[in-house]
Amino acid sequence: MTTTLANPTRYFEKVEATRGAVATAPPVCLYLEVTNRCNLLCETCPRTFEALEPPADMSWELFTRIVDQVPDIARVVLHGVGEPMLVKSLPRMIRYLKDRGAYVLFNTNGTLLDPRRFPALIESGLDELRVSLDAADRATYKAVRGKDFFDRILRGLSAFTAYQRQHGIEKPAVSIWLTGLRETVGQLPEFVRLAARTGVGSVHLQRLVFDEEGYGLARADQALFEATRAEEQAAIAAAEALGRELGVTLDASGATEPGLSLKNEAGASPWSLCRRPWSLMYFTAHGRALPCCIAPFSQRGYENYTLGDASQQDLRDIWNGPAYRDFRTALLGDAPPKACQGCGLRWSL
Repeated sequence: MTTTLANPTRYFEKVEATRGAVATAPPVCLYLEVTNRCNLLCETCPRTFEALEPPADMSWELFTRIVDQVPDIARVVLHGVGEPMLVKSLPRMIRYLKDRGAYVLFNTNGTLLDPRRFPALIESGLDELRVSLDAADRATYKAVRGKDFFDRILRGLSAFTAYQRQHGIEKPAVSIWLTGLRETVGQLPEFVRLAARTGVGSVHLQRLVFDEEGYGLARADQALFEATRAEEQAAIAAAEALGRELGVTLDASGATEPGLSLKNEAGASPWSLCRRPWSLMYFTAHGRALPCCIAPFSQRGYENYTLGDASQQDLRDIWNGPAYRDFRTALLGDAPPKACQGCGLRWSL
């Protein structure tokens, strides 16, 4: 499976225009869950509330088996429902991908940003380091993330960005992320100030994804989407203005607004606009193929949307196998897979 892109950071613009049951081009992005283990108990994460798969790190053998089948892969995301920095071979994995010309990033909870690990992480060639912080103060952080690591993360972040400045290093680009909850959106201006204090130049307001049953704080009543109140909109506007003043970019696109032009197209089902089953493949630490990173958060039970097993099958056979073909066909119709039914409605495509 091969593909060539001029700009790997813009991979999504190169996805084939024609979508059918069979994908005529290989994936341009891989999501590799390098571990499903975590050291937090986040109130918005499904692994806190149910056993998804047995605890495991992706083996080097499985990792290379997957990557080597897509030698020209443009973009690789090294996270899933676990904490990537728990994996000792993570820098080796990143370097393996960078040697193939891939754009590489991962989300981390930031608890393991220790100065002893900075050189290996930077020398790996990592392009982006996204830190999910989700709060602007210690008490709220503990309520959302389950443990009291707030001050530790801020120390690690500050030390990492200081190390980059000291050595004149621009990569990885560092950003901090806040999940848009009613509990936390009012903290967005202070979150921007926190970014400036720790030397981080980019803040992202991320949409909450939840299934219809709900769990923890991942519930419909916590979501901002299509229900943002005036004071919450004011907090976002204030954060944007503060960001301009402090030199911190704020990306809130899609966090509260759904892309109404897509929803209102005559006869269009929002989920049918999704391109993920034609552009990317997601593999759990055990090699299970899932349709995307949103599925585990939007429907319980991996058995409901498993599309193959990379430990047993070639990627080519998975990519256009019966499960993927059926999934794509359903997604383009009026009765999409359950994991996709809220996409474009409760969260952005």
